[in-house]
Amino acid sequence: MPKATSQTFTRPHAASVRPAKPKQNGESSAAGAGGGKNHLFNTERFGQHILTNPLVAQGGLSADYRRIVDKANLKPTDVVLEVGPGTGNLTVRILPATRKVVAVEMDPRMAAEVQKRVLGTPQQKKLELIIGDFVKADLPYFDVCISNTPYQISSPIVFRLLSHRPLIRTAVLMFQREFALRLVATPGSKMWCRLAANVQLYARVEHIMKVGKGNFRPPPQVESSVVRLSPRDPPPPVRFEEFDGLNRVLFTRMNKTVRANFQAKGVKEMLESNYRTWCAEQGVIIPDELDFKAKVESILIDAGHAESRAAKMDVDDLLNLLAAFNEAGM
Repeated sequence: MPKATSQTFTRPHAASVRPAKPKQNGESSAAGAGGGKNHLFNTERFGQHILTNPLVAQGGLSADYRRIVDKANLKPTDVVLEVGPGTGNLTVRILPATRKVVAVEMDPRMAAEVQKRVLGTPQQKKLELIIGDFVKADLPYFDVCISNTPYQISSPIVFRLLSHRPLIRTAVLMFQREFALRLVATPGSKMWCRLAANVQLYARVEHIMKVGKGNFRPPPQVESSVVRLSPRDPPPPVRFEEFDGLNRVLFTRMNKTVRANFQAKGVKEMLESNYRTWCAEQGVIIPDELDFKAKVESILIDAGHAESRAAKMDVDDLLNLLAAFNEAGM
């Protein structure tokens, strides 16, 4: 894959561009409702589904359709990152409300369409396009992220945003409905999972609105939802690798007891290997008679979670268990 490059587009020579006929409500011809096939919507290569219904972006006529842009609570001084702008239907609504929009787009055809939307307008200088893979691109400073997210990078975009420094203020993101519901799931619910625990450790997550598949072209096979992530500031002083490592053990069989999960094949060996490595690094002498299984059992009992089940443990429970292991050098 070519290296991501940053481009601030300038207006081409007048002779090389035929001005497009103005469209009502700022919609591009690519996003229109015409029946002819448009090459811009042959988007399978990048997993894109273009948000074509302006009512979703603008707020619509229904009170249930909250405005995507409004939910970001934008300020005139904000720099906004948009991932996968498509033909720019959201972009042209973000630009007037902000100081700058940085749009990351893999498909050069889409980037050209977004560029065309703002040519000759006061918003042209406020738009910067980065053509490349969001997951690999070097990102500039930004305050807020708004994205109709390519669904195949749903998880990577969430964790990249949460690990971005300096911390962003908020992110308003559209996802496949099932993924969105997992992000906002609560302990004890059917959707509660390792993903929810990991994300909710670092951010407050809210479900904003549902978006039907008919609002996209081509229509996806699934329904969509918009969520808002608000990173916790300051972030909790917990290494993500440690927290996720614990959750990998617990959520593999989330309806089993914590004791049973730590007795699973391979878990004891992995823990003991890590413990011995830590002891060697810290200069801690391990007694020859160490019963590692009993040591783990003791930690679980003392923490009060031997009989707990990950399916019902909240983030505080998980942090409590992690702290108990850390205190024991694991």
